[in-house]
Amino acid sequence: MTVTLADTSPPSTTEQLTCVLLGPDHRREHGFWRRLISTEPFRRPPGGTPEERLGLAYERLRILNRSLDSGARLASDPRALAALHAWLGPVDPALATVAGIHYNLFLGSLLDHDPVGRRDLSDYLSMRHIGTYLCTEVAHGNNAAAMETTATYDRERDGFVLHTPNAGAQKFMPNTSPAGGAKSGLVAARLVADGADHGVRLFLVPLNDGVQALPGVRVRRLPARMGSPVDHCLTSFDRLFVPRDALLESGEEAAGQGDFRTGPGDRRRRFLASIGRVTPGRIAMSACAAGSARAALAVAVRYGGHRMISGSRGMPPVPVNTHRTHHGPLASAMATVFAMTLLSRTAMERWDSCTDEDGRTEAGRLVDVAKAWITWRAREVIVESRERCGAQALLENNGMTELVTGVEGAITAEGDNIALYAKAAADMLLAPEPGGPRDPVPARPGALAEPAFLDGLLAALQHIWFARAGERALGASGSDPLGQWNAASGAAVRGVEAYAYHQAFRACDEARAALPHGFARDRLGELERLFAIEWVSRNSGDLLAAGFLTAGQVDELPGEAEELIAAVAAHAPELAASFALPGELLADWPIAGPGYADAYDDPSAPWNEPRGSAR
Repeated sequence: MTVTLADTSPPSTTEQLTCVLLGPDHRREHGFWRRLISTEPFRRPPGGTPEERLGLAYERLRILNRSLDSGARLASDPRALAALHAWLGPVDPALATVAGIHYNLFLGSLLDHDPVGRRDLSDYLSMRHIGTYLCTEVAHGNNAAAMETTATYDRERDGFVLHTPNAGAQKFMPNTSPAGGAKSGLVAARLVADGADHGVRLFLVPLNDGVQALPGVRVRRLPARMGSPVDHCLTSFDRLFVPRDALLESGEEAAGQGDFRTGPGDRRRRFLASIGRVTPGRIAMSACAAGSARAALAVAVRYGGHRMISGSRGMPPVPVNTHRTHHGPLASAMATVFAMTLLSRTAMERWDSCTDEDGRTEAGRLVDVAKAWITWRAREVIVESRERCGAQALLENNGMTELVTGVEGAITAEGDNIALYAKAAADMLLAPEPGGPRDPVPARPGALAEPAFLDGLLAALQHIWFARAGERALGASGSDPLGQWNAASGAAVRGVEAYAYHQAFRACDEARAALPHGFARDRLGELERLFAIEWVSRNSGDLLAAGFLTAGQVDELPGEAEELIAAVAAHAPELAASFALPGELLADWPIAGPGYADAYDDPSAPWNEPRGSAR
């Protein structure tokens, strides 16, 4: 008789930390994407022109679509969309961009507006038509009040006439060229019926046949953007007729012919419904930026371990990572990467689990702030990681350059970061308790080692800045509204930044508290404290002046940070391994391996000739 025993060994520290970062169900949520990017079609190809790389992105999009059991299920699941971006972003930022547009903005909006399945989506699920999304206008951005593209109802033909009245109303940056095949788009336009404005709505419009734009549609490629190539275009409409069912309409409008009703608040409600997919998009941008930061940092840690430099005073060569000047910034980046990844998950889970309106508003604000904070911090981590890899990381074959430029797109996509901060700042400043509820934090010796004390300090910083913003707003009460906002906004935006750091710290603290006592909990505790101590150090003057820190504690902060940096750096390879990057992905980036110099070998060089051979 053969007995098979199940593996009952406890999970390793690396496995526990992977569960912390990616979630306890990470094999189900992330396993498909990790396997997909490990397959040959997604391995890094050598070189290629921008047009070839764009073609490859669309080819990969079709391979991805054929690999799915249901594109509709993906589009309906914010967690799956976030996982898609977390893994595709480091591999092919252009693919992540066009996949996000098709599955989230296009297909997701269609499903949101038609939950009962009246519309045939087979062309888009099979990718006979790739979907895109046309909202932003050259002169107006996403300002619904100023949007000029019109969709005028034609009662005789029971349809709409789409029209772009001037250059400023051209749709800006959608991927509407024939590259990749036939495309259809959701076009945001102002619905006009019998002279009445019924607000901005979405219309499903065929745009090209895979060869050229369709009659009535004008498409012009924009200049090449920095980073990965995407076919961003200017798109306009010349009295293009589309049938009535092109309108993504609400249930109460679906029955009547030309019977459009617009009551108080309807225009804003409908516009918000039209851009409802922006919030899942922001969750995806956070995941994409965090995934790219993890990849860049993992490569930097690996490179620092096998890049040898001369030892001092005749000693043997040592890895460059043995120097504090090298591993110190990477240790700080490691703490930030854990914090941003956990904040990304927390924001996603809060949004996904909220049902009541007040909770949804608060969760939406956290998603907005997290997207801005995470993408900004990801840029810092990626640039730091690139610098730690020196000139090697400037070469495209080592993967870093696309990450450096790709994160810039995430900073701007789905709402510019400073605009997201400004909106959150205004909302929080006008709240009954600006900056949220506050508990006093007494300063006491030895408290810098206590997470609860650090949590209080981070909360205090949030209140300090919102109190300043309130005082400045009151001081400018005689000004016009813009003058009053300008007086308060600088401090209020700093308050939002403090809120983001506080929420990221709390996400780390909750994750640490959920772990059993042991090495994984210790490692996460070191990362959590380093993240908080460095933020407190940057703001120690304000905390000292407000009485939340003593002068002695301010003196202790640099030493605390140094000890934590040493602790984190000692385990950096193990921490980087918890990112669970596939070996195939790392193998495609030469500097991620100890034999990186072999990528530059010259097979025809004299040193490769057999010994004793005649020349």
